[in-house]
Amino acid sequence: LVVLVLMFPRVVLLVLFLFSTYLERAYHGLVIPLLGFLFLPLTTLAYAWMRNTHMPIEGVNLLILVVAAVIDAGGLGGGEYHRRRR
Repeated sequence: LVVLVLMFPRVVLLVLFLFSTYLERAYHGLVIPLLGFLFLPLTTLAYAWMRNTHMPIEGVNLLILVVAAVIDAGGLGGGEYHRRRR
């Protein structure tokens, strides 16, 4: 299940949004999950997981969020790097 989430975070976000209240409990509104879907899907999922399991956002959990953000940011900038090399 973790591999599926890492491979297709936007699909998981869409399924969670349509068929559960998981994202509603973590985010009170539609703007942040929508922006998370577009720009930082893995970070959005990690934060929703921490909020729904009542984990504090400190220590190892903060490290998980930072790693998720770095993975998301790498996915955004990697294509530009390779496009410029051609």
